[in-house]
Amino acid sequence: MKKVVMSLFRREVHSDLGAVLLCLIHAYAVGRDMEEALHCVRKMKEEGIEMSIVTYSIIVGGYAKVGNADAADKWFKEAKERLPSLNAVIYGSIIYAHCQACKMGRAEALVREMEEEGIDAPIDIYHTMMDGYTMVGNEEKCLIVFERLKIGKVSKALEISRVMKTVGIKHNMKTYSMLFNGFLKLKDWASAFSVFEDITKDGLKPDLILYNNIVTAFCGMGNMDRALCIVKQMQRERHRATTRTYLPIILGFARAGETRRALEIFDTMRRSGCIPTVHTYNALILALVEKCQMQKAVGILDEMNLAGVSPNRHTYTTLMQGYASLGDTDKAFQYFTILKNDGLEIDIYTYEALLKACCKSGRMQSALAVTKEMSANKIPRNTYVYNILIDGWARRGDVWEAADLMQQMRKEGVQPDIHTYTSFINACCKAGDMQNATQIINEMEARGIKPNLKTYTTLIHGWARAAFPDKALKCFEEMKVAGLKPDRAVYHCLMTSLLSRATDSRSHIYSGLLSICREMIESEITVDMGTAVHWARCLYKIERTGGELTEALQKTFPPDWTPHNILADDCEIETADSEIVDGEDDIVYYSGESDDDESTHAEDYDNDVI
Repeated sequence: MKKVVMSLFRREVHSDLGAVLLCLIHAYAVGRDMEEALHCVRKMKEEGIEMSIVTYSIIVGGYAKVGNADAADKWFKEAKERLPSLNAVIYGSIIYAHCQACKMGRAEALVREMEEEGIDAPIDIYHTMMDGYTMVGNEEKCLIVFERLKIGKVSKALEISRVMKTVGIKHNMKTYSMLFNGFLKLKDWASAFSVFEDITKDGLKPDLILYNNIVTAFCGMGNMDRALCIVKQMQRERHRATTRTYLPIILGFARAGETRRALEIFDTMRRSGCIPTVHTYNALILALVEKCQMQKAVGILDEMNLAGVSPNRHTYTTLMQGYASLGDTDKAFQYFTILKNDGLEIDIYTYEALLKACCKSGRMQSALAVTKEMSANKIPRNTYVYNILIDGWARRGDVWEAADLMQQMRKEGVQPDIHTYTSFINACCKAGDMQNATQIINEMEARGIKPNLKTYTTLIHGWARAAFPDKALKCFEEMKVAGLKPDRAVYHCLMTSLLSRATDSRSHIYSGLLSICREMIESEITVDMGTAVHWARCLYKIERTGGELTEALQKTFPPDWTPHNILADDCEIETADSEIVDGEDDIVYYSGESDDDESTHAEDYDNDVI
């Protein structure tokens, strides 16, 4: 580790050694290696670098994660002595450390101290305290935290609620349900649960509708086990679970990618006498589509038809999205045609699925035909649609078409987001226009949009393709300084580029290769056999008789790797190499596959089916 830091310092990869050490401290803390994190802290002190609130927060948070509350407290006290003021982040970390150690007295004192300092407690601290009281079995104090959490989420509805109480009007199940449903629609789970606690304290018995909403709230939080516990509780109180009860559970498991659990709940629902609705079937189809099990998803569609349940727009759109992710344009168009023939309304999400299928398969002329149909039906293009189209042209390296779409966005007042910029940068990189790609980075930062992991990966890939491994390596270091953790795609792209251009062990690229290789080993990243064969062939040009790099890099190869693998027939090697080249096109995923876009579309789906 020392050699890596000094190597980076000597080669001036970073102008600020403090930033390098901060990144390393963060990486070690995330990896729960506090010994190495402290080694970096000592290095900072030796170099005369002042520790900031960020550094102390990382150290305290690291010890909190490994369950060492005493060490966390030691560093927290040092931060208090040396820094003029603290923030909510470091308080949150130290409170978490003591809650995990069941030292609730110390945690309470820290919360009071935080409030006396005038620091507003974020909602995460309330959740941490509630977890701590749950662990020590102090239900009364857990409810007090609930009350405080509710106060911190002031809304018009709660103001009305308090007014009702002051004038002596008691809540009934109807008014409580209205409050609960309001918070449910806002996805404000904490306030929804505080209303539920008020119901139980007032001695009211939840009815079936409220129980169903509580199940929905737990599923919305992703706490599926608690949702199932609520179902058992309502059954003990003689409430019969309905299709409406099971739907959010099936949908929750579908969103979590747990297809088997979703199918089990579906079977449980039918055995209990509940009749599946179109929304239940849709949730099940979604679970299978998320796992790319399209044949089984179509089987559910057939089962729907046999049961006399008519598919709706969401049924077909979900299937289209599944085939779109596979690039199967013919199947996507097939279900689009069925949807139209059934007289169902076509919305923007249906067109998005169709466009995604066209762009992923490279059928851009078909995509243009779809956009013309959208215009004819007066359905405007949003950021999501533009992202799909720009990414489609980017995959073909057509920077002119991508630039034209960017211009159209501006004319129509549609704001580009991080995915738009990343796709356009990919188009520039494919065309070898790295100067324009760099300008786009500057433009997005000027608009307050920070590059994400995919943006940096795309840029690294671009510099690598343009035969500038030094710039690719510099971009990699900038990414880490920005606080982004490299993933498998980044390492694959960078290593492939550097290996193909390092001719011998004296090359200035060699040290970069060795550093990246060690990072991969620390992160326990291994590659597939095709990549291993390709890298081994490149290694042979650098170290014909083996060496430090060969020994290190082979630790990232599959467990069944042997040097004899490189002697595979030429056809197999060529296939492996072509797969590596082809796979590089998937570094930038469709904008529509981003987490942000998925969550937005998930909300629209949930609002419709639930």
